[in-house]
Amino acid sequence: MAATALLLLAGPASAHVSVQPQGEAAKGGYATINFKVPNERDDASTTKVEVNFPADHPLASVMPEPIPGWKVTVAKDKLDKPLKLHGSTITEAVTKVTWTSDGGRIGPGQFQQFPLSVGQLPEDTDQLVFKALQTYDNKEVVRWIEEQKPGAEEPEHPAPVLELSASSGDGHGGTADTAGAETAADKSATGHGDGKTETASAATHSSDTTARVLGVTGIVVGVAGVAFGVLAGRRRTT
Repeated sequence: MAATALLLLAGPASAHVSVQPQGEAAKGGYATINFKVPNERDDASTTKVEVNFPADHPLASVMPEPIPGWKVTVAKDKLDKPLKLHGSTITEAVTKVTWTSDGGRIGPGQFQQFPLSVGQLPEDTDQLVFKALQTYDNKEVVRWIEEQKPGAEEPEHPAPVLELSASSGDGHGGTADTAGAETAADKSATGHGDGKTETASAATHSSDTTARVLGVTGIVVGVAGVAFGVLAGRRRTT
């Protein structure tokens, strides 16, 4: 009975396919995301991973990073309603990305990350749900497609969920920050100009002072020379 209770409390395996951004995934912007795929079998290796993209929030731009030992294909489909992105009309979006073993595999006790650059992320939702299929070399297919219900326990095979953060501006770095940087640059340029004026003024003042000192010194030397000459003449006359 004790052993049975422990098994029941253990629940489903904690290692499952998940997705996380590198940095943050802001609404309306672009992000690099990683699908982390662990191998849950002791006697088989993962040789294929399929990730289905949400149809209710289509993504027009999806670019995979090459991974040695894996072949990647990106499938697209026509949109029922075209998207407007940066002044252009997008008529198709990515529906699925598939990684197939080309010599590589995820062995027992190992995991593999599959990176993607995606965008433009939607602004009308807090998360994106991806449904994934994991295929082993013994032909077993694990379907990570179960969506989390509010207030319910985690399902046995949950679908990967990408949490979106608040929008940071226009999706390309923030216009306000750029304007602030330009304003700061203008102020810096103005301050630099004043510095040059002050330096020139100081240099001019220094030059005038030097000239005056040299002039006074010359006069003193001249007077001393005349006085010496007069005294020498008187001595010769005497």
